Amino acid sequence: MSGLVQRPTEIDFYFDPICPWAFQTSLWIREVSRLTGLRVNWKFFSLEEINRTEGKKHPWERDIAYGWTPMRIGAYLRRLDNELCGAWYLRIATALHYEGRRPYEHDVAIELLADIGQPGSIWDEALADPTTHDDIKRDHDFAVSELAAFGVPVLDRLGGRAVFGPVVVPAPTGNDALRLWDMTINYSTFPGLYEIKTPKTDADLRSIGEAFSPYLKNREWQTIQNPAR
Repeated sequence: MSGLVQRPTEIDFYFDPICPWAFQTSLWIREVSRLTGLRVNWKFFSLEEINRTEGKKHPWERDIAYGWTPMRIGAYLRRLDNELCGAWYLRIATALHYEGRRPYEHDVAIELLADIGQPGSIWDEALADPTTHDDIKRDHDFAVSELAAFGVPVLDRLGGRAVFGPVVVPAPTGNDALRLWDMTINYSTFPGLYEIKTPKTDADLRSIGEAFSPYLKNREWQTIQNPAR
């Protein structure tokens, strides 16, 4: 590919487990990692906080929050091993977006922890530790203040600027995954380029709706779309 910049060996990937778009992008970046050895540092971003209505509680002020609570478990696991955090994200996002389960509920979360070989006691330990709030806040605040993030997925340390996206459904594999990877790297380094977007036809929307069907049927929150700056 003409003008291709060097592929990074390590990136930061910001996610909120409740976002179906970020989940598809995470499946793609895992494929890129499998094919290239890329290290993915899993970072937190809160859609509940960025979309919070004035006067409503912050997610860290609630006993249980849809995305924030599972991320607290992720923060606890990340202290042990970044890959454990990645395994947790994969399992809870699969449960929510493909299986229609609710990983922010205690009993479901205990089962999902067992699925990645972790004891159910981690739920209580993570939620009893107020500093797990701090870990999420730190990632989220950095993404907002330094990367101008307004949603997820966000990829950083690509060799240029941070990138929102790529937004792709379904997640590409094999050579297609690598083609998109090279496109994303080049996009991040192109000066003055802020957005490329494909209009969605009715057929596109139907296809996306089918892909997101379990999530749409089982979520307990309304989607809020914030425009890109």
